[in-house]
Amino acid sequence: MKFLSFVKRRSLRILLIAPCVLLVFGMIGLWGLQPRKGYGETPPAGYSSVELIKLAIITKQLPLIDLKLTVPESIEVKKGIEYGRGGETSLKLDLYTPRNLSSPTPCLIFIHGGGWKSGQREDYHFYCVKFAKMGYVVATISYRLRDVAPYPAAVEDSKCAVRWIRAHANELKIDPDRIAVIGGSAGGYLAMMVGYSSDHKELEGNGGNPEVSSRVQAVVDLYGPVDLTTEYARNHGLVTGFLKQSYEKAPEIYKQASPLTYVTKDDPPTLILHGTLDELVPISQADRLAAALKQQKVPVQYERLEGWPHTMDLAQVVNDYCVLQISKFLELHLNPSK
Repeated sequence: MKFLSFVKRRSLRILLIAPCVLLVFGMIGLWGLQPRKGYGETPPAGYSSVELIKLAIITKQLPLIDLKLTVPESIEVKKGIEYGRGGETSLKLDLYTPRNLSSPTPCLIFIHGGGWKSGQREDYHFYCVKFAKMGYVVATISYRLRDVAPYPAAVEDSKCAVRWIRAHANELKIDPDRIAVIGGSAGGYLAMMVGYSSDHKELEGNGGNPEVSSRVQAVVDLYGPVDLTTEYARNHGLVTGFLKQSYEKAPEIYKQASPLTYVTKDDPPTLILHGTLDELVPISQADRLAAALKQQKVPVQYERLEGWPHTMDLAQVVNDYCVLQISKFLELHLNPSK
């Protein structure tokens, strides 16, 4: 969140001091500001601090992705489709479909981040285009933010989206048995809650298609929080604002709202992507998730990226690596060529 906020603001203070800093760096031959290059299978080299990453962005040593990626003619986009109701709120998604599909194909559901208080489904336009070009039907969803309805509304809405996709699989040319959920930050949290708590009816909500399963076949978590009961999490404003209760008054809610609580041996295969410089969601959260999944013998791939921060995939070189790893993971567990 902090890194994304910086990218949008382009801190004036750092812009003013950047020339002086660059002069010093140039004199001492600092390695940290060298352009990062992507090498496909190899994780991109990171930085020693978030401050260096910010400076690399300002000096254009670290290019960012184009969030408004052009949609090719081979993809049909339908926006604002209602997939359910959250109380009085219309829940909507955008759908990216490869044209001329000849057989049912896997579906990917992207869930945006924003600390449960902001963000929008359009934030994942880039990924939707990328993966629709690979042959997937891709959806990006909106859900009720905390100021509209607190936990568990966002979880209920995300599950509702899966049920709607599965209920309409035939007309959407989707294989209902090959659905993945993917998200970053708060969206990664919601993807995990969908993936790990499908057998907990109390989290399904009343958004629509109650007779349909919300179970998914794969989860991709980009730097999402896993355990809300840690001292750091239970005292963080984003978490308390999401749950609307203090840990002291309702510790059971913090446990119920934690994806880690629901990890069992029958959970779907999971890909974790997390940077070691993450200042919002500590890397220890991803470490604990990977350990718990391995203990339960759930297939897990953990990409622990050294020297990268929260929202690291805004950087083109990191995004290239993330897209490659996600596509390989989905090919293995959803088999789009089936």
